[in-house]
Amino acid sequence: MNIQANNLYAELQAMASQVNNGSAPIIKSNDVMNTEQVTSASSANFGELLSQAVNKVNDLQAHSGELKNAVEMGDRSVSLAEAMIASQKAGIAFEATVQVRNKLVDAYKQIMSMPV
Repeated sequence: MNIQANNLYAELQAMASQVNNGSAPIIKSNDVMNTEQVTSASSANFGELLSQAVNKVNDLQAHSGELKNAVEMGDRSVSLAEAMIASQKAGIAFEATVQVRNKLVDAYKQIMSMPV
C-alpha cells in the first residue's frame, strides 16, 4: 500500500470542491425562484453531504478496526504502520465530524436565542 503524506488533505480538498461545485443552486438576477425551492434544494444537498460524511467516517473506523484485528491476529499481509495510519485517519475524521457537529449546535443555539 502506497501511503502519501497529502492523501488525507487531497480527500478533504475533493470534498470541498464537491460542496463548492454543486451544493447550492446558483440564482441569476433574471431567474424567478421562490425561497421555498431554494431552501428545500439546499437543505437536501446539505443533508446528503452530511450523510455521506458520516458514512465515510464510519467506513474509515470500520477499516481501521479490521486492520487492527488483522495485526492483533498476526496477519503478515497487514503491517503495523498501515494499521496505525488507518487508526489516525479515522481519529482525525471523527474529530472533524465532532467539530462540525459542535458548530452546528452553536449555530442552532444562536438562531434560537434571536429575538423575533
